[in-house]
Amino acid sequence: MDQQAEFSLLIRVRYGECDAQQVVFNARYGDYVDLAITEYMRYKIGGFQKLLEQGLDNQVVNLTIDFRSSAVFDDVLELRVIPIKFGHTSYRYSVTIRQFATLQTVVEAQVTYVLVDAKTFQKTPLTPWLIEQLSRETAPIQVNQAGIDLT
Repeated sequence: MDQQAEFSLLIRVRYGECDAQQVVFNARYGDYVDLAITEYMRYKIGGFQKLLEQGLDNQVVNLTIDFRSSAVFDDVLELRVIPIKFGHTSYRYSVTIRQFATLQTVVEAQVTYVLVDAKTFQKTPLTPWLIEQLSRETAPIQVNQAGIDLT
């Protein structure tokens, strides 16, 4: 997948995210996907709090992760988010995690969220506001949480 991402997040692998084999523990990639989507939503709509203020929330209903290679302590990873589909009550994203220095793909993931009423947790249709915010074209951005110099 080499499609242009409008949003990417740079993170650095921390020691506590690695397992006894000195590589990122497989379950951490779910955390990375969640982190990428959290920051993406901050970028697109101002954060998940904006959903809650409208009486809405979302829940993960599907997460698939395909492992391609490994990351190790202190690697800088680029988490690229690409929207795939906006449905009636759900939306799906692709998250590609790759080595920043080499561009080697580590993980390809897809995550699907369903929009719910924040009080009843019942599915609810995507609102026009949310569709507009998530669909609007924005300039590509890279958020740097890895602490590296990009100049």
